[in-house]
Amino acid sequence: MRSSVLPVRRLGRVLAGFAAVGGLLAVAAPAQAAAGDPVAVSSYSYTSAAGDYIGQGESGTYKDPQSPVRISGTAESLTVRLPDAEWSIDIAAPRGEKLHPGVYRGAERAAFRTGRSPGLDVSGGSRGCNEVYGQFAVNQIETDADGNVTVLDASFTQNCESATAPALKGAVKYRAYPLSYRFQSDPGDYIGGGLTVGYTGSTSTFRASGDASRVHYSVSGKRDDWSADIGAPEGQTFEIGKTYRANRFGDDGLGQLDVSGDGRGCNTTSGEFKVTKLALDEAGEVKAFAATFKQICGDGGTAALNGTIHYYA
Repeated sequence: MRSSVLPVRRLGRVLAGFAAVGGLLAVAAPAQAAAGDPVAVSSYSYTSAAGDYIGQGESGTYKDPQSPVRISGTAESLTVRLPDAEWSIDIAAPRGEKLHPGVYRGAERAAFRTGRSPGLDVSGGSRGCNEVYGQFAVNQIETDADGNVTVLDASFTQNCESATAPALKGAVKYRAYPLSYRFQSDPGDYIGGGLTVGYTGSTSTFRASGDASRVHYSVSGKRDDWSADIGAPEGQTFEIGKTYRANRFGDDGLGQLDVSGDGRGCNTTSGEFKVTKLALDEAGEVKAFAATFKQICGDGGTAALNGTIHYYA
């Protein structure tokens, strides 16, 4: 049994998603669905501004198994290493605390962090910082029964030697399943207000419930609350990779698509969606889900809300 410092999600029955930060989690591998089973990701990517000592102004992406990613440590302090690429990423909670999903600002060099400061220390190519100024965000973190980190999804910004030094930015994943919501709203779209916004586990909580033919999905974070109802045409189940024409209630043999946000909803909708990943538990209920959609609000409108859902998939 693995324990976790992720917010709670129920597995085995309806997947209820995240609850309060710092809860406990027991995670099993996604159950097999007919198609589209999610795949855990272990990777490291970075971009380095000109003048950054560590990244030398370059950028790169490494993905396991081509470039092995290794992790050690606990939720108090952990290290991710890419032995073949000579990268090392140290991330630490303030002393006496544990890492959980959230944003950590004012980071100091991990081994020498003071007071209530979190720790960060990214080195590469035998180059390291004497002093670190930066911040990082933890989107997902899980531990086993012994406290060892088994899942991580985090990003960071590091300035070497001074707070104004050119930045090194990166993202590191270890056996993590994608978890996010992003939308792009055209000017004139009533629901999205013409904005483009993304939500991840460091700022937001996610829920999903449903089965092979209907999914209800919700997001809360950044002062926003989003809800999406997505369904296959009446009497059908989702086909992975198929594009469905849809409207709000699934009338006229179409699929169902009804996305609302912050109290704004459509009386009628038109549009389309595609389910790209789907995993079900033993009871046939949603365990992991990924989809894209395009929704137009009202009759005769043209302004669209486009979105991408990743719920552990």
